[in-house]
Amino acid sequence: MYVPRHFSQVHVPTLHGLMAQYGFATLVTTRDGAPFASHLPLLVDGEASEFGSLIGHMARANPQWRGFDGETEALAVFQGPHAYISPRWYESEQAVPTWNYAAVHAYGVPRIIEDHDAALAVLEALVAVHEGAGPAAWRIDSQTADYRDSQIRGIVAFEIPITRLEGKFKLSQNKSEADRLGAARGLRDSGDALAAELARMMEAGEASGKG
Repeated sequence: MYVPRHFSQVHVPTLHGLMAQYGFATLVTTRDGAPFASHLPLLVDGEASEFGSLIGHMARANPQWRGFDGETEALAVFQGPHAYISPRWYESEQAVPTWNYAAVHAYGVPRIIEDHDAALAVLEALVAVHEGAGPAAWRIDSQTADYRDSQIRGIVAFEIPITRLEGKFKLSQNKSEADRLGAARGLRDSGDALAAELARMMEAGEASGKG
């Protein structure tokens, strides 16, 4: 990913935070010499190593997992909030439109989780995150063991120990404070929830490389 210095974000907890909040990622590998991508919910385990680890699963019918040879690197792309930035929001008169966004690229070599109980733990972790802890939350153990196990046989669970992370938080760091805050106000006034989150990041100083 092309990351100009002033848009670089290297603070690992900040990167993990975006990955957790926007966990529906694009997993890119190579198949028969060409790029192959799947769109998957992934969880980040920030305690696993220096850069953490990703866990997820895909349908067994998806051929992508057959390329998980234990040697070839994969790329997981996490797209955070993004929005069009209008020059009319700036104080400066000389300006052009642009697009602000936050994104994280995570690299690592996928490995298949063969053990049944370990694969079940991946599914339970995903469900726990997305269902929440309320009394009405659905749980895997609410299903019969036969049905649950038949579903597990239809998926491939995997882990990706992250070997490197790239973060690009393009939040108008290259603009004056007046222009940056003016753009943030414009985003808030748009009424769009994603734009409002981008404005919050711009105002909170999440543009800095240290978070």
